[in-house]
Amino acid sequence: MPELFESTPRAIFSIVKRGKKMTTTLQYQSGFGNHFATEAEPAALPQGQNSPQAVAYGLYAEQLSGSSFLALRHENQRTWLYKIRPSVVHSKFSPLPKTLLCSRPFQEIEAPPDQMRWNPVPIPKAKTDFVEGLVTIAGNGDSASLRGSAVHIYAANRSMDDSFFYNADGDLLIVPEKGTLEIATEFGIMSVAPLEICVIPRGIKFQVKLIDDTARGYVCENYGPAFRLPHLGPIGSNGLANPRDFLAPMAAYKNERGSFRLIAKFHGKLWQAEINRNPLDVVAWHGNYYPYKYDLRLFNVINTVSFDHPDPSIFTVLSSPSEYAGLSNVDFVIFPPRWMVADKTFRPPYYHRNCMSEYMGLIEGVYDAKLEGFVPGGGSLHNCMSAHGPDAETFDRATSAELKPHKIDNTMAIMFESSLVYAPTKFAMESGLLQDNYLSCWQDLDSKFEATSTASKKR
Repeated sequence: MPELFESTPRAIFSIVKRGKKMTTTLQYQSGFGNHFATEAEPAALPQGQNSPQAVAYGLYAEQLSGSSFLALRHENQRTWLYKIRPSVVHSKFSPLPKTLLCSRPFQEIEAPPDQMRWNPVPIPKAKTDFVEGLVTIAGNGDSASLRGSAVHIYAANRSMDDSFFYNADGDLLIVPEKGTLEIATEFGIMSVAPLEICVIPRGIKFQVKLIDDTARGYVCENYGPAFRLPHLGPIGSNGLANPRDFLAPMAAYKNERGSFRLIAKFHGKLWQAEINRNPLDVVAWHGNYYPYKYDLRLFNVINTVSFDHPDPSIFTVLSSPSEYAGLSNVDFVIFPPRWMVADKTFRPPYYHRNCMSEYMGLIEGVYDAKLEGFVPGGGSLHNCMSAHGPDAETFDRATSAELKPHKIDNTMAIMFESSLVYAPTKFAMESGLLQDNYLSCWQDLDSKFEATSTASKKR
C-alpha cells in the first residue's frame, strides 16, 4: 500500500482515499508547551547546534519564530525545521478575490447591544475546501495592535488536494462540529474529530483533508498572545485541561514535485503563490512552536459539591492574555458533561451581565440553559453587558425540579470569550441565518414578585 508521507514507524499516519480511512493509527508527542525533538529519518536532526555548515541528507535549516527574539525566556517560542527546500522558494504572491473571510478592523456593521443567535451555516453545494469554506461571523481588535480575535465558521465538502495554507495574522483554534479532519502540517499529521480541537500557530503551513464527505466547525482566530493554560490558583496543581493530554505531531514529510498553490492570509487578505514542490517537506524539527491537538472529553471538570455554582471561568481550556492582568484577550471555554449536585441551588447558568463578550457554539446535544433554538453548528453572541441567561421554560423547570444529583450528559457547548466587543459581519447579519425571534425565549419571564407588607403593596 503506498504511503502519502514518508516517515519512520514512529510517525504512522492515516491514509485517505475517496473519503474513507484506510489506516487510522497516528502517534503523537505528549505535553503542553514542551520543547520537542522529532525526526522522520535517522540522524536527520543536528546534535549540539541548530545550524551546522551542512545538514544531513542535504536538508536546509530554517528557524520559525513565533515570538520576538527578545521575549522573556519562558515566553520565547521558536522551532528549527530541517527541510528539503527552504520556504523562500515560491512565485510572487498575487491577491485572491475577496471572500466571506474577514479580518480586523471589523467595521462592516455597528455592533448592537442586542443578543443574537444564528442557525448553522449550510454545507455548500459547490465543491468547497476548508479555506474556501471559511466565513466570518464576528471579530474585534484593530490592525495596529497584537490584540483581538475573530470567530469564523468553516463548511466544506472536499479536501485541499493541491493547495496549502498559512495564516500570518493569527493563530487558528479549530473546533470540528461535523466530520473528521486530517490536518497535514509542516510538523506532521493530526487527526481532529468532533469533540477534539487543534491549534495551528501563525505562519505554519498546513493542508486539510476530509475523512468524511462533509465537514463543519468553528474557528477562533487569535491575533493576540499565544494560547496558554489558565492559572489554577486555589484549585492547585491538577484539574481542568491537564498538560499531558495535549498532543503534538511526530515529524513526517512528503518529498513530491508538482504544481501546487500556497495560500496566505496576510494583513487581512488572501494571497496565493505557485510552488513546484509540496511544502510539507520538514524531515526533522525541534523546538516549542508547533501545532497541537486536545480531546475535550479529557477535561477534568471542577464544580461545586455544596451550594451555588462557581463562575464559568472554571471551564476555561485555553487563554490568550491581554496587557491587563486577569483580563483575557480571548478565552476558549467549554461546557462538557458533568454531575450537578448543588443543594438548594438554581442549577442552570444564572442570569448574567458580563464585561466580557461571549460567542457560543454547540458541538453536540443540548445546552442546559437553552432547550430550543441553540443547535449544533449554530451560535449565539452576547456582547459586553448584554444580559443573558436561561430561557423561560428552562427557568420554570429548574425552579421546580427535584434537587437530586444528576448528570448532564451527551453535550458539549463551547465559548470564545473576549474582553473586546465582537462586531458582527455583514454576512452574519444579512445571510438569513440570524434568528429574528431569539429575544422571544425570554419574553415569558413574567414577574413572580409577591409583596409581604401592606406598605409594599401600596407602593
